[in-house]
Amino acid sequence: QVQLVESGGGLVQTGGSLRLSCAASGRTLIIDTMGWFRQAPGKEREFVAAISAIASSTTYADSVKDRFSISRDNAKNTVYLQMNSLKPEDTDVYYCASQKRSLLSVHTYDERQYDYWSQGTQVTVSS
Repeated sequence: QVQLVESGGGLVQTGGSLRLSCAASGRTLIIDTMGWFRQAPGKEREFVAAISAIASSTTYADSVKDRFSISRDNAKNTVYLQMNSLKPEDTDVYYCASQKRSLLSVHTYDERQYDYWSQGTQVTVSS
């Protein structure tokens, strides 16, 4: 059984930083594209960032570009999301997900194309 377990969420002030971690068990993520999504109550889940399996190419939503950084440690079967210069509008529940594709594509941005999901972690940015 595949499990993605997140950690690192919490409360931070505007301008602060947090690092989310997502560790996998039951499946090696080395061949998967990994993504981060976020969702506010009553809203659709939105794409945040992704990193490919091959060459560790990355892509970001415009709203987080230059503030967030996604990385992966295949030896630890873990993906990270470093969030800097946080804003109140970044307040959401954050999810990591894995996709059985090794390269970034149009499918990277579509939550329906992901195979496994974490339980979600709350990130709250106070003003």
